[in-house]
Amino acid sequence: MLVLKRKPGESLLIGEEIEITVVETSNGSVKLSINAPANIKIIRKELVKEIGELNRQSIDNLEILVNKREV
Repeated sequence: MLVLKRKPGESLLIGEEIEITVVETSNGSVKLSINAPANIKIIRKELVKEIGELNRQSIDNLEILVNKREV
C-alpha cells in the first residue's frame, strides 16, 4: 500500500491514464476529481458491499420464487 499526502490542486497518476486530483478539503472530508478512460469503472467502496448484499438478496428471492413454482 502506498500512502501519499496531497494538498488541494495537487494530483497523482495511476499508470499513464488515470489522474486523481485533490479538489478541496474541509471538515475531515476530501473532494477528489478522477480523470480516467470510460472503460475504467469507478465506484465508492461502500457501494460495492451494498450492491453485493442486494445481489445476494435478489438471488435468495429468486430461489424462493422458483421453489414456490415447483410445489
